[in-house]
Amino acid sequence: MSKKKKAAAAGVTAVEAVDAVKSNPYLQKVATDGDLHDNVRVAYESARTAYERLASGKSPSKSVLEDKKLHANVATAVEALKDVGYALADAPSKKAKKKKGGLGRKLLVLVVGAGVAVAVSSDVRNKLLDLLFGAEEEFDYTSTTAPATPAPAPAPGAPTT
Repeated sequence: MSKKKKAAAAGVTAVEAVDAVKSNPYLQKVATDGDLHDNVRVAYESARTAYERLASGKSPSKSVLEDKKLHANVATAVEALKDVGYALADAPSKKAKKKKGGLGRKLLVLVVGAGVAVAVSSDVRNKLLDLLFGAEEEFDYTSTTAPATPAPAPAPGAPTT
């Protein structure tokens, strides 16, 4: 069966394939992001160099354990692949609409509203302080002892001790 017949049997035309590519955010990112291209190239070259060092005449276990250049090549490849993964993860989702309200936004409005209420209303502020630190006790000091009576003045001419 020819390629045209296979494509026709699959029901996919070239126009549909192009539309599918245009609507896929990951393929758009792969096609347009220069940093992504560089990271893929660096990862490929580093991995190829590491493989060549590993496949050289030395024993693979010795190369894996002792070859510093092999370690550097593998680390470079891993770092580049990690960057590729991050770049692809940042690709926009297909026609994703942001939610207008979510739990985070509701909590933020609640916290801001509570802060304004505490700042503006002294009654709310006093209730909050009572909840946090306990009710304030009114403390009026009244003495339970009688004031000391002055000692009688000594009589003139009396001996003082």
